Amino acid sequence: MTTAKTRPRTLQTFSLLPGHLIRRLHQTATALFAEECGGELTAVQYAALVAIKAHPRIDATRLSRAIYFDRSTIGDVLDRLETRGWVVRRATRDDRRIKRVTLSSAGRDILRQVQPGIRRVQGRLLAPLSSREAAALVRLLAKTAEAHTDREPDGR
Repeated sequence: MTTAKTRPRTLQTFSLLPGHLIRRLHQTATALFAEECGGELTAVQYAALVAIKAHPRIDATRLSRAIYFDRSTIGDVLDRLETRGWVVRRATRDDRRIKRVTLSSAGRDILRQVQPGIRRVQGRLLAPLSSREAAALVRLLAKTAEAHTDREPDGR
């Protein structure tokens, strides 16, 4: 039974749970991204544009895997990118159901425009840490994320 006496200890314990801390940092990263990169582009859209640039003519399934995003909603992301004129989707000759995605010139432009903001987001997010602590945090986050890849969207 939780009492007034045990509530502060429960809250203190909860506030140190890794999942809770990751959620808080995600909220911070999202807010910083919006501040630095404007409201026109989301972090998921940015990730998609970067992956499309790295893999021209990628299809939606491979794109969702590349950015660890749910395959069932990647189409919505691509719809928004296409509406803004940042990507072009074309059906393949062999299977018209498969559409290959490429960056448009406007897509390349938006990536160039947001690069300074992306760097500022990362800097602001890691500002409370020394460079050594920041490197350790990134290394540990990458290690943890990689270990849970099988729990990513679509069961990868």
